[in-house]
Amino acid sequence: MEATVINRRSLIRSAVLTSVAASAAPAAAALPPSHPGAHPLSPERPKDGRLTNLSHLRFLLAEVPLSVLDGHSTHGLSESPSGLAPWTYADHLEGGGFDPVGGGELDEATGHWTQGAYNADDIARAAIVFLRAHTTFGDDDDLATARGLLRTLTYLQVDSGEFAGNVVLWMQADGTLNRSAAPVELPDPSDSDESYWLARTIWALGEAVPVYAAQDPDFAAFLIDRLHLALGALGRASLGRYGHWQEADGTSVPGWLIADGADATGEAVLGLTAAVQARPRDRRLRRALDRYSEGIEAMTSGDVAEWPYRAILPSTGSQSLWHAWGGLAPAALAAASTVTGNGLEAAVGDAGVFTPQLLTSGGPYNAWSPAPDESQIAYGAQSRVEGLLRTADATCGQGLRELAALAAGWFFGANPSGEPAYDPATGVTIDGIEPDGTVNLNSGAESTIHGLLAMIALDAEPRLARTARCISGRAQARGMLWLPAEDAELSGDAQVITPDSSWTGESNWSGSYALVAEGGSVSFKLEADQREVIDAGGATAHPVIHRLAEDAGTALWTTIDGDGSRTELGVLELGGIDDRGATEWDGILKPFPLESEIPNGTVAIEAVVDGHLELDELMILPGITSAAHPCRGGGEIILRAASVEEDAATVPGETGSAFTADGERLGPINRGRRSVPAGAFAITTR
Repeated sequence: MEATVINRRSLIRSAVLTSVAASAAPAAAALPPSHPGAHPLSPERPKDGRLTNLSHLRFLLAEVPLSVLDGHSTHGLSESPSGLAPWTYADHLEGGGFDPVGGGELDEATGHWTQGAYNADDIARAAIVFLRAHTTFGDDDDLATARGLLRTLTYLQVDSGEFAGNVVLWMQADGTLNRSAAPVELPDPSDSDESYWLARTIWALGEAVPVYAAQDPDFAAFLIDRLHLALGALGRASLGRYGHWQEADGTSVPGWLIADGADATGEAVLGLTAAVQARPRDRRLRRALDRYSEGIEAMTSGDVAEWPYRAILPSTGSQSLWHAWGGLAPAALAAASTVTGNGLEAAVGDAGVFTPQLLTSGGPYNAWSPAPDESQIAYGAQSRVEGLLRTADATCGQGLRELAALAAGWFFGANPSGEPAYDPATGVTIDGIEPDGTVNLNSGAESTIHGLLAMIALDAEPRLARTARCISGRAQARGMLWLPAEDAELSGDAQVITPDSSWTGESNWSGSYALVAEGGSVSFKLEADQREVIDAGGATAHPVIHRLAEDAGTALWTTIDGDGSRTELGVLELGGIDDRGATEWDGILKPFPLESEIPNGTVAIEAVVDGHLELDELMILPGITSAAHPCRGGGEIILRAASVEEDAATVPGETGSAFTADGERLGPINRGRRSVPAGAFAITTR
């Protein structure tokens, strides 16, 4: 039987297709001897009214033996042959509490999992939680816990030989390293090349350097040595390709990102920024920071009214997919800009243009591929919060801080379930929420970590915390409209095609699509609520097509009003993308904007084809999208995002402000209407 192999692109596919199940813990088998047992039913309560409660994360931590092993060492190994690591998953128990488990299947005889009990990704990020908690609250126990995690993390790093600097991903409960997991993950072995877990190791080491520099210079020096060791591994891989550009469906993309992604690279840049701020004369660290930041900046895509609305795309392998998980690239660019002086404009675009569109279109779905869909998880929600706060720090833009509070509302009810995703009394963050509101009650390490990173940030800014906590349920969103082509009226040489798989290798068909040949047409009749959105003003049409690599002719798009009069929206090229380059599929599937706004009174939108059209959906983008968040005790907080110059209609008693994308206040909204420029947003209360 052919082995299953997980690589970067299949991981992207997993995020798009498997939703909450991807973050669910596997079913627990018989427990290994070192298993810590079920969660206590009465966890420690938060201190001093804090949102941050480390109880559940501490419960997930286990002491792991660190033995003398060729190629692996850590600080003070002979004096202290053990470290700390969090269990990967935690199954929710019907009677209450949680049962920690590892990844994959358990061999009851050995106590080993086919993946492992612990993994470098979660060890690194757990260390960051305790480092930030110590910095915010000053508890020395948190610093000691971070040290235990960092010692385990550096033990997983190869200290010499061919793969020096790389990191083993999986570790068993008895300390055995599992270099090759089942299913196979690339790189395989996991320490044979650069990886996400190497990037996250750099993140943790970098954030640790300034914390320990004053309190434990010897340990700080060890961490710096390990950072340099990691840079050596990157020098043999992505960093050694600096300056090399690739083509991806006609777009130039940087060839020197870690694991070919701005997502992984962004997390490394967060660590590099912290390390360079502590060691400004370290030229090796600074050079890596400059070069990786440049690569991330180049992944900005779209514009104010063009998908994906100035988001930083995560992967060089797709120009039609964005995912919420791993979305810390804008945070990294904003933080790095305070050192490098570059990249802030890209961070502002992602934070202040894309994020308002995201929040008014349902929230941080795990994937826009290109339509928003799939589960929402803490990793994605926290990434938005950190990106907004880091960018606000760099721009001094108060509007971005207020937007961060709304994004953080996800943890308190502004999500598809309408219920809190984080419990301050226990420190539990649920593993995910489906689009229909179904909740995954498990609470593994990743969800717990990112929930806590968001809470630490809120505890540092009590006013924002009050705003986030006042949100009591799911927002009433009025965002993008997605009209499936299979529901449209087809004429002439046209048919509905259902692909064998929705996944193209770089994007997803929404279901079936319309294949329309020369002389055929497709017509979308608009429902009353859709016409109401258009008549509010400024809506634009964006056909979601598979634009072919070769020339494929054109389609003329027009609107039809109630009297049968037609207005031309634009002519769309159906091919000419050129070679796919670094991507997995010929051509590209994404929304393409038409030139003219949809006029008021439109009752139908039609395309007549002079060539070959593969149409998935018609997306209609309102000139102003909105999300009204209900508040505890009554009232609402309303976010509006403008893609064209429009008046933001309000109601009597509604007050607030409009802001530019960088968070600068444009002026008050307190008299019923205010013009909001394209790319700006407004936040009001009533």
